Amino acid sequence: MIRPQTTLLALTHVTGDAALAEVDVLVVAVGTRDGKIDVSAPTLSEDVTQALADVADAVGHKGAPGAVSRVPSPASVVARSVLLVGIGDLAGHATECSPAAAESLRRAAGSALRSVASASEVGIAFPVTDRASVEAVAVGALLGAYRYTAHLSDNDAATVRTISIVANGDVQPVLDRAAIVARAVAAARDLVNEPPSHLFPESFADAVSEQARRIPGNAVAVDVIDDDELRRRGFGGLIGVGSGSARGPRLVKITYAPPGADQHLALVGKGITFDSGGISLKPAANMEKMKSDMAGAAAAAQTLFAIAELGLPVRVTAWLALAENMPSGSAVRPSDVIRIYGGKTVEVINTDAEGRLVLADALVAAQEEDPDLLLDLATLTGAQVTALGYRTSGVMGVPSARDVVVRASDLCGEPMWAMPIPEEVLAAYESNTADLKNVGKPAAGMLGAAAFLREFVGEGVAWAHLDIAGPAYNSDSAYGYTSVGGTGVPIRTLIEVARGMAFPGSSTEE
Repeated sequence: MIRPQTTLLALTHVTGDAALAEVDVLVVAVGTRDGKIDVSAPTLSEDVTQALADVADAVGHKGAPGAVSRVPSPASVVARSVLLVGIGDLAGHATECSPAAAESLRRAAGSALRSVASASEVGIAFPVTDRASVEAVAVGALLGAYRYTAHLSDNDAATVRTISIVANGDVQPVLDRAAIVARAVAAARDLVNEPPSHLFPESFADAVSEQARRIPGNAVAVDVIDDDELRRRGFGGLIGVGSGSARGPRLVKITYAPPGADQHLALVGKGITFDSGGISLKPAANMEKMKSDMAGAAAAAQTLFAIAELGLPVRVTAWLALAENMPSGSAVRPSDVIRIYGGKTVEVINTDAEGRLVLADALVAAQEEDPDLLLDLATLTGAQVTALGYRTSGVMGVPSARDVVVRASDLCGEPMWAMPIPEEVLAAYESNTADLKNVGKPAAGMLGAAAFLREFVGEGVAWAHLDIAGPAYNSDSAYGYTSVGGTGVPIRTLIEVARGMAFPGSSTEE
């Protein structure tokens, strides 16, 4: 049984003078104000902040976002040491927390926690002005402290145990919400980081089934459709893609349906637990990263679990299209024709364009329940990376649905960009043998893949496609609150979308 290994740290808050916080490390924000270095920790005395500003200047800390310097504590500070972390221009943190200011705080808190892994207790005295800023600091800190240690023989190394945020007022509900969101992101990271020797369609389905059972009140139901039933019911995309593997495909439906919910959000996640490319074999270099090709399914599942734990009054259904794409004597071949659930046929030109085939099956199934908003999320195309890089997801689809997602991403700091689906790109998917073929021309590959998926979405359905190929997995150095490996994108955006559906006209439930 595979289970997300993350156990979140204890998250608390303290009030009053941060200098009295009994922690190993006290984190304070350093930035610039009117061109000069300044420390922004409102609960510290002016003498202490001036002393820390002098130290920052002495060690060459310029207040650049994410820069960190650990220094001895001034005599009046109880903490054993102080970590100075840059947040840039302090003018942006002086009033109500804007989305940009919140993201600055998230990144600073994440950078801080990544740099103090050996400290057991960490206090954070940041310029928090409202509940949004407290939540930003908490989420950033929890995600910055994330470590994946499931397969280390010695995984009991010293690590942060407690994070205390200095904030006045009743902020515990905010911290509770932050913990739920961060736990969902961390659990998705765990699944993406899990090796394919351990995570495959059946074990993935078992893991989310077990996780659903741990949510109080039987709030979440899971239905697992195995390969025999998929074949019987005509899910040709999943059966075709999974036919080369000894480990058969699964379609997992997870449902959260609170009483009184009048809005229904459907999430469809691509879950290729390993993508070799099939007979159209990928190059060997970097193929190990293809364990992350199930990041969309991981995000769909963990988003639903978070929404259930938050108790948002919106119905959510997550469809996880799980398969392993392997080459073998039984694998689907280039020029084979498969029949997608619902009846449309597809000529397989390239077996490495498999994600759209399993998504097509799940998209058709999801629409049978008439959701108010249908979103699919997938590490779908290398063209997404070419167009938008490794940190910005592409969003395509019905303009109204697409724009809802992009607005939510702006609020929570997960970069996304609205992209078109030009009518002319679909012509490249015409087949002489079937209704469609699964690849088009190389140009505009991300847009073409969206055009292909649109063929499986009914007229009038509010649908958007999120291509998260680059942002879902970080192959480079860690930064801000983003670790190496799985990132958990786009869970925070999707939770914000659900909040907007539950509470129209407001970005939060309050």
